Amino acid sequence: MPKTIDYFFTPVSPWSYFGHTRFVALAAKHGATVVPKLMDLGPVFAVSGGLPLAKRPPQRLAYRLAELTRWREYLGIPLNVQPKFFSSSGESGTKWILAAAERSTGAALDLAFAIMRARWAEDRDIADDATLAAIATALGQDAKALAARADDPEIAARHAAITQEAIDRQVFGAPTYIYRDELFWGQDRLDFLDRALAK
Repeated sequence: MPKTIDYFFTPVSPWSYFGHTRFVALAAKHGATVVPKLMDLGPVFAVSGGLPLAKRPPQRLAYRLAELTRWREYLGIPLNVQPKFFSSSGESGTKWILAAAERSTGAALDLAFAIMRARWAEDRDIADDATLAAIATALGQDAKALAARADDPEIAARHAAITQEAIDRQVFGAPTYIYRDELFWGQDRLDFLDRALAK
């Protein structure tokens, strides 16, 4: 029976960044197909009890920074816990990834990781189209075509539809991996996903 994993994430999530390459490798190990699902966490949080960082109490904010530091050191993945362009929107990057997904899943996943790395490790502004173009070009992707497609209203509509799909399927955070209707929330649940794929 074919193995398909719906991958709900956003490039502004450090947890998605931490888990991305491990998840992609895990899917490949099991011969599973990945379906990238770029969602907007704002509407997801609004219906699921989640809070944007600006509305979280100080003790939760402090613990988040501690956890990011712990995971950074444990995984050996470069990450600035308070990146320079932390407040910039991930919407443009999301649209570029969705545009890349029309070409191939591999192109989308490669671009997604490069955009997340740019935000979380390289202090680059992923809301800036010139930055996104440079990232895509470095991967050998057609930045001009991606930029044009990312601006198409169809891409914005797809982003909204995926966000609604996330809500309908009870997703409440990023990253979430859904395999055979079972949710695995967080990059720290990849071991459980591994076991499910091995069954």
